[in-house]
Amino acid sequence: MDAQDDHVWLRRYRPRASDLIGGQVLVSLTGPEPDDPAAAVRDVLEEGDPFADRLLGGLAPRLGGPQVRPLLLHWAAAVDSRPGLRWMWEAKELLTEQAVEVIPDVLRELAAHRETTIRRSRAYGETVFLRKGTATTLRGLVWTCELIDEPWVVPLLGDVAVTAGTGIGGSGAHARSELLANAAIGVLARRGGPEVVAQLARVLAKARKKTILAAVNRTLEEVAGRAGLSAEQLLERTVPTFGLGPDGTRTEQGLCLSLDGRITHDGRRTIPKSVDRELLAEFRAAARELRKVLAAERFRVERALAAGRVWQWRDVCAYYLDHPVAGASARNLIWKIAQGPAGLPVQVDGRWELAGPEGRHVRPSPDTPVLLWHPIAHDAEEVRGWRDHLIADDLRQPFKQAFREVYLLTPAEERTRDHSLRFARHLLRYGQAKALLSERGWRGMSLGHWDWECGSDRAEATKELPGGLTAHWGFHLDEDSFGRDGGGTVSVCVSGELHFTAQGRRVPLAEVAPLTLSEALRDADLAVGVASTGLDPVGHGDYWESYGFGDLSESAEMRRDALARLLPRLAIAGRCALEGRFLHVKGDLRTYKIHLGSGNILMEPNDAYLCIVPGGGGDQVFLPFEEDGGMLSVIVSKAFLLAADTAITDPSITRQIR
Repeated sequence: MDAQDDHVWLRRYRPRASDLIGGQVLVSLTGPEPDDPAAAVRDVLEEGDPFADRLLGGLAPRLGGPQVRPLLLHWAAAVDSRPGLRWMWEAKELLTEQAVEVIPDVLRELAAHRETTIRRSRAYGETVFLRKGTATTLRGLVWTCELIDEPWVVPLLGDVAVTAGTGIGGSGAHARSELLANAAIGVLARRGGPEVVAQLARVLAKARKKTILAAVNRTLEEVAGRAGLSAEQLLERTVPTFGLGPDGTRTEQGLCLSLDGRITHDGRRTIPKSVDRELLAEFRAAARELRKVLAAERFRVERALAAGRVWQWRDVCAYYLDHPVAGASARNLIWKIAQGPAGLPVQVDGRWELAGPEGRHVRPSPDTPVLLWHPIAHDAEEVRGWRDHLIADDLRQPFKQAFREVYLLTPAEERTRDHSLRFARHLLRYGQAKALLSERGWRGMSLGHWDWECGSDRAEATKELPGGLTAHWGFHLDEDSFGRDGGGTVSVCVSGELHFTAQGRRVPLAEVAPLTLSEALRDADLAVGVASTGLDPVGHGDYWESYGFGDLSESAEMRRDALARLLPRLAIAGRCALEGRFLHVKGDLRTYKIHLGSGNILMEPNDAYLCIVPGGGGDQVFLPFEEDGGMLSVIVSKAFLLAADTAITDPSITRQIR
């Protein structure tokens, strides 16, 4: 611990602390020093807390030892919402080298910790992340990080903020521990610096609780305001490089860190024992952080596409195309000059230009306004041209852009005027739908069996949109829900109407900007496409039949369009044909029909249903966008499997085929 007078915390707090306590630090600790360090830890942590048990099992000798115990007791007194001057002053006096060594180990355990269901009886279980007493002690530990000037502080506090700030299961509109998330965010905010902004960006990408997001945004706006920037501009100016060069690699002493997070030595994955262990540990820590930042960057850039954000070309070049990390997403995206042509970024004579699918190049001037190209604003011929170009050049985009679904008003929606029923009356797996919508910025949607008379069977998911609009999507429980769930956790919900409001008033769909409308409906389509019970091997009556083999949604139509371009390139092209809603696959034993919406399979000649549960492996086929195990890759994998049906050995499948 560096206790020099010019320490950043000391400079900030010394004048007022001297006034308040006369420059004297008074620490009052009660009780004798125990012989058993675990007893000291047990005294400040709450019983029945899985994380407390975890600490007692591994770190108790260090936490309860004589050099750390006084600070541990001080942490347990962190009962206020913010650290007071006296509390921080006393923490500084109690902070020892041994404490500085054990704190990062506790933070790593905390960042990796997840909630646990504790069974009180066969009928009753309680989900616990942290008990109040344990959380209070950990808050004190987090506050103490403000006094420590070590490189591990910022990334570990970012990890804690993400873990504590996300909901049970890693999603949802609530937080595992708002108390700890706010503590970590507060310390990061007071610490400041570019590396802090990168961690706050991770919290923005994962957390969904309003108060936590507000705290992060407030911090970003304060930091950005001091620099004369918007919060979004600040985020893009502070993306870390991790020491990567223009080629996306960092090489030292034979070790190479690549943009995808892989570490090799002289081109091999096996790292010899002769390599400097400290350097290897540094590379591994950088690789872990790099993967997290890449995910946050994809989220942020796709959000900019959906919002129609406009940049100046100089900023796109400086903070995206030339950046070794941000460029991973930006260089494979189509950029468009406002009121002008669009193109993929290419470097010519050291400067960035935009190249169209026909080969025409444009070099924008530095102050030219540009935005990310979106298919909703372009005619079908241009969209087809870009899709063909991506396939021909094997260019994979970080998310759907050229192949992005577009949702225009339908005649039915023109008649309903102020609401859409396009994605209503779907039976959805409740937890999965809620998690997916939460990841895409929707909040709410809390359903339960606790009080139907007061409306626990009805809920609404909402999302704040550009232009002061809010999207609302209703959900309810069906009449069989209570019996199906036995009064426990909701398993299935029913989707309802989707509408928009501005300042509390409904807005006609025709008055919603086409881009805003399309992106909101796309979220709904994705939720249905992932969480529908029509995807289940065991169906839910008529709904399973209609969804599993019925008309295609916009996302399924997009899947069909992508498959039409991909099929001629596949080794099984001669055995496949697209007909209507199905991909037909000719095996040696049977001919199969794979539904392009659900991935369900029918076998000719009698349309018998074939149940195949998707696995984690399968043929690796080029896809023009990153789908992360989505339906298109599932359909292609099933097609490869069925085209060689005589080679299938899984008895659960062969019994159905033969």
